[in-house]
Amino acid sequence: MNTAREPLVLIEPYAHRIGGHHQRTLAALAAARPDSLVIAPGGLSENLGPLVRAGTRVAVGPAGPAAKILLAAARAAARVSAVGQRVFASPRWPQVVRRAPHQVTILARCMTEAACLRTARRLTRQASAVVILSASEALHGVAALLGGTPHLRFIHEVVTTEDRPIWWLGQLARWGEKQVIALYPTTAVRDQAAAAFPHLPGQVRAFAVDDGRPLTDAERDGARTAFTIPAGAKAVCVVGGWWPYKDIPTIDAALGRLTTPLHVLVCGTPLDDAVLTRWQQLPNVRLHTVAGPVDDQVLRLVYAAADAALVARKPGVGKESGLVMDAARLAVPLIVSAHDPELTARLTGEPWARLFPPGDPNTLAMMLDQLATDAPTRPEPSARGVLAMHSAAEQAAFLTDTYTRLAKKCR
Repeated sequence: MNTAREPLVLIEPYAHRIGGHHQRTLAALAAARPDSLVIAPGGLSENLGPLVRAGTRVAVGPAGPAAKILLAAARAAARVSAVGQRVFASPRWPQVVRRAPHQVTILARCMTEAACLRTARRLTRQASAVVILSASEALHGVAALLGGTPHLRFIHEVVTTEDRPIWWLGQLARWGEKQVIALYPTTAVRDQAAAAFPHLPGQVRAFAVDDGRPLTDAERDGARTAFTIPAGAKAVCVVGGWWPYKDIPTIDAALGRLTTPLHVLVCGTPLDDAVLTRWQQLPNVRLHTVAGPVDDQVLRLVYAAADAALVARKPGVGKESGLVMDAARLAVPLIVSAHDPELTARLTGEPWARLFPPGDPNTLAMMLDQLATDAPTRPEPSARGVLAMHSAAEQAAFLTDTYTRLAKKCR
């Protein structure tokens, strides 16, 4: 098979969202392979618009009657799910009833993926690889059969498991799993998914890629000026939405125990305004808030102004941290909770990372106080290897090689 002139098909259902881990990887892969075909059923966000100008083909609508029917059905199911989640949100409903809308969401995501796969079939005679960059954690075989296309799928986390009706649907289409290779960013996600789908072929592969654009000294100087942070002051950034798996209470408690001044840059959505108000009033905190979501240029500005990125997660969270990968990618020192044994093992002893026990505000406060005298160093290029992060070109080559083996097996 001659893959040199065959497009890399990149399917990203969340390409319409501004910024984020998934969107950055999509942009980097498309830049590495200008012959790519990007399929974005929800459209492209403004910061991904340059993909079009770079020559990458972009499909934001379904191609062909099958894809149109599948996408229409998916959107109808998504509306039903949204209504159901509002109606059945109260704890007074039995759990099986409260879970029903989320099962409909699984079905909607499956049909969206199938519509994208059908679109890929219609728009490309042959692809070097077909990859769903943000795939559902369920109905893998159904998506492959409805889409009529073998594909690779990155499964980032397992949020909702299949209840009985969806499980039976998955069982009926289980032979379709032979047309799929699942890619798991971490071992923890693989183990969690393998328990539910023991016959699904898969392997661990970091999702985030290195775009070769670490922060420059000029960016750092400009960012400190933009945020009016004095040269001798210390600053940390807390990036990303405050989702349930984030351990914001530990950061909150640690900031209240600081004994030296610290600039704290907060960027993301959603945030908790009550917590931010409390931080604003702390004697040793100088708070800078950047409303999210933001594009990549603003995000770089936030990272550039910080002496370290602060990442705190609850114990047991094992999915890939885009923030940790950003620290290595952009060459920003890292202060991170030891919430994931695999990540902790990788970072232990690294001069650019400081680890604190999850849920321990005392140790975190001490680390933040010591930034002035014992700050972690900036990551060297080798830091990307510590996290098993590859360049965009290397990732594209891996996807092509893996898909070639899958396609041969499916003939």
